[in-house]
Amino acid sequence: MATLLPPPSKRQKTDIAEKARQQQEIQGIPDDLGSVRVQFFDQATGSATGPAVSVPVADANVKNLETLLNTLQGNEDDDERVPYRFTYQSEGQDGQTIDILADVYHSLLKPGLKTTEDTVHLYYTPQAVFRVKAVSRCSASIAGHGESILATSFSPVSSSTMVSGSGDSTARIWDCDTGTPKATLKGHTSWVLAVSYSPNGALIATGSMDNSVRIWDAKKGTALGGPLKGHSKWITNLAWEPYHLQQSGSPRLASASKDSTVRIWDVVTRRMDMSLTGHKGSVTCVRWGGTGKIYTASHDKTIKVWNATNGTLIQTLSAHAHRVNHLALSTDFVLRTAYHDHTGKVPKEDAEKVTTARKRFEQAATVNNKIVEKLVSASDDFTMYLWDPESSTKPVARLLGHQKEVNHVTFSPDMAYIASAGFDNHVKLWNGRDGKFITTLRGHVGAVYQCCFSADSRLLVSSSKDTTLKVWNVRTGKLAMDLPGHRDEVFAVDWSPDGQKVGSGGKDKAIRIWRN
Repeated sequence: MATLLPPPSKRQKTDIAEKARQQQEIQGIPDDLGSVRVQFFDQATGSATGPAVSVPVADANVKNLETLLNTLQGNEDDDERVPYRFTYQSEGQDGQTIDILADVYHSLLKPGLKTTEDTVHLYYTPQAVFRVKAVSRCSASIAGHGESILATSFSPVSSSTMVSGSGDSTARIWDCDTGTPKATLKGHTSWVLAVSYSPNGALIATGSMDNSVRIWDAKKGTALGGPLKGHSKWITNLAWEPYHLQQSGSPRLASASKDSTVRIWDVVTRRMDMSLTGHKGSVTCVRWGGTGKIYTASHDKTIKVWNATNGTLIQTLSAHAHRVNHLALSTDFVLRTAYHDHTGKVPKEDAEKVTTARKRFEQAATVNNKIVEKLVSASDDFTMYLWDPESSTKPVARLLGHQKEVNHVTFSPDMAYIASAGFDNHVKLWNGRDGKFITTLRGHVGAVYQCCFSADSRLLVSSSKDTTLKVWNVRTGKLAMDLPGHRDEVFAVDWSPDGQKVGSGGKDKAIRIWRN
């Protein structure tokens, strides 16, 4: 007997109807609308680029606008052309920002926000000029750990080395090109819960359930002195001081703990600089911002903002109704990579490295001539909040949609998107500027533990309880690649800052390296 497919659900019918409607819209731009005047403005400086230009409405799509802007800037050669993202900022009370997704007609003219008689002011931001390909195959499955792998992190220098932390009380450095272990970092007496490379790639910090933090030489895999002791409960998260803020090459490290405190360590003298006390519950996450502020999230439902120089509390952000699990800064990627970029060119002098790191940070964070560092928080109350702590203690937006606890959250390197992973088996995409919901990435059949953007912000990888990794196309919201291979839950995933490889680890005790 033939198997009958069940009739489509209400949601499936709605999705099909919506897709059909969008398809019809895209096809149908009336021919008789004439031209619209468009003027371009740089999102970072707010200054105009060239005069207003008359463009036929039928031709005012993103690709043609990109070509026109490159021409106005004198980028005539193909190798000089820069891809751009365009937005329109409406006047008035709400100051709404609208992304030009396909063309000016469907984004502005049809909804009645503009007419063909108006001059349309479009703000542009450059997208990554390089392209990261979706990882498609497992190039190595490396055994070595004796227990579950709980954390992974690539070096900011290259995709050749990665560190992992495990329940077997060790961390390991891996050679990702040959698929072999380089060094085993022994010294902890309990689970290694957090691992982190310093921004210059020279040091590795590990945090453990034995209440201590250890610092290691990233090249040799040797311990630099004994453990940093002071916490009375286990370490939950680590954050390095941004490279451009470090004093005379003496990096500092922040460690968050279940004992409700965050401690700042001077890595060279191996002394504790200060202790940030004020939370009434376990501190789950710490982020060190590029403007000299430290952000902490806790089970006490609050997020606190601290002055990194003297350790004073600047403000408390209270909006969540349950414990806060994770934080992400809009500048995380540029702070993580410091003076390293996609070209692979590294400045020779230390002073030049600091200058380059500061310049990269300021370029990434500048919006309308102002440095903006946004924060997003994920909670067990099924919600997320987008904050601009510099301007207000009230959230910019409340991000609703997850049906269970939100486990992990991350900003895309270009700050345009936020991705969230939840126990409801879903990954969700949001607008990084205003927190508006974009789409749900459906495909996992188990809780999603982590997600990570590629360096060009065009792809996203997620790791799940269902034993798979999935790579998603951010623009279309479609699955780009399904990566089965792990034999159990995948707890940790990281995409190398140069875009070449993805590293993952989980309950099956094996590190897997994925490449295109």
